[in-house]
Amino acid sequence: MNSPAPAPELTELMGRVAETMLGDLDQLVAEMDAAEIELTPLVGTDAALVADMSASNRANAARLLSAFARREAQPAEVDVPPEALDVARTVARRGLDLAVIFQSYRRGQNIAWRHYLAHATRIAGTGPLLVPLLELSAQRMFAYVDHVVAQVISEAQREREEVLGGALARRAETIRLILDGAPIDGHRAGERLGYDLERMHIAVVLWSPPGGEVQGALESTATMLTRAAGQRPPLTLAAGSSVLWAWMSGDTLPAVEVLRGALRAAHPAIRVAVGPPRSGIEGFRRSHEAALGMHNLLAGQIDAAPVTFYRDLAVTALAVQNPSRAAEFVADTLGPLARDTATAARLRETLRVFLEEGENAPRSAARLHTHRNTVLQRVARATDLLGHRPGERRLAVELALEIAHRLGSRALNRADA
Repeated sequence: MNSPAPAPELTELMGRVAETMLGDLDQLVAEMDAAEIELTPLVGTDAALVADMSASNRANAARLLSAFARREAQPAEVDVPPEALDVARTVARRGLDLAVIFQSYRRGQNIAWRHYLAHATRIAGTGPLLVPLLELSAQRMFAYVDHVVAQVISEAQREREEVLGGALARRAETIRLILDGAPIDGHRAGERLGYDLERMHIAVVLWSPPGGEVQGALESTATMLTRAAGQRPPLTLAAGSSVLWAWMSGDTLPAVEVLRGALRAAHPAIRVAVGPPRSGIEGFRRSHEAALGMHNLLAGQIDAAPVTFYRDLAVTALAVQNPSRAAEFVADTLGPLARDTATAARLRETLRVFLEEGENAPRSAARLHTHRNTVLQRVARATDLLGHRPGERRLAVELALEIAHRLGSRALNRADA
């Protein structure tokens, strides 16, 4: 039985609060993401899981607030966003405790409610409508979250039962044991995987950048890449809704032009991180760790190169193993250049390219698609902000610029922005 229809002025206020929050959706989602990572730090080390979690937070917040903004007297049943089901499948495939889902939703709900309280108090004031507005809003928000959580956990359980029931489960379990460094016989593990673990291995991580929309294409792309490299079909494991881990046997890295050509033919939106060749069961793990580290660096970059080899990012990947220390290093080294602003970003990129090009202004201008004099002006301004010539601490400056380039806002000084 439906509850009595609320007064129109209450649904009007709900709509105004929701519209205000939709206008600041990026900030809300960022806070929800941060709170959930704080709750489960392991999530924050996995770019695929972070991406799925953030997409779910955004979809849920947008769907609920949009329902509020419609100012309906009786809310229609809201479907669960597909992004919420994606993260449930990822959690199940990784073997994480399903309690992570419940706890994360409650933490995200608390963040959203705190935002809602602040906006509602400002919009409704302290008059007689504030309390009934908050009561109605809480009832609808919490009912939505309860409905979604039930569906998401059900999907995660279904996925887990499916994974645990067949060959995929045995493959996933065996790979996880190897990656966790568990004592496992290499020959027996290889038989379970149908993959020779005694050979040389090149690990690969394939993923879709934000908005890539490549569901179903990652497996076929991995096969095309190994075929183009002259290797046998790869061993693969889905690591999320838009991430695939793969291993191919081989002691020589394929040419980047070969992989780029195969990628263009398969799906140009997919990005690939290629680990170094390593031997045996330990090499299987080490090559994957290297490729995964690159993926964590590159996953948030829309303009990431189609194919990246570990040799190109080894130093940067090593430097950012502790992201908070890396951000501190960037702030200490770059000073005002570490601000998270468009102006600082332009100066950093110009200085980074200028140093990469041996301080050659014409070559830098060609790469940046600008004029030589513009490059020199920006370098001069960047030098002023550094407080010294870049060459005086060249290694530190180049590394800090590279970290800022790869990590973006994660390594920048928001407080000074």
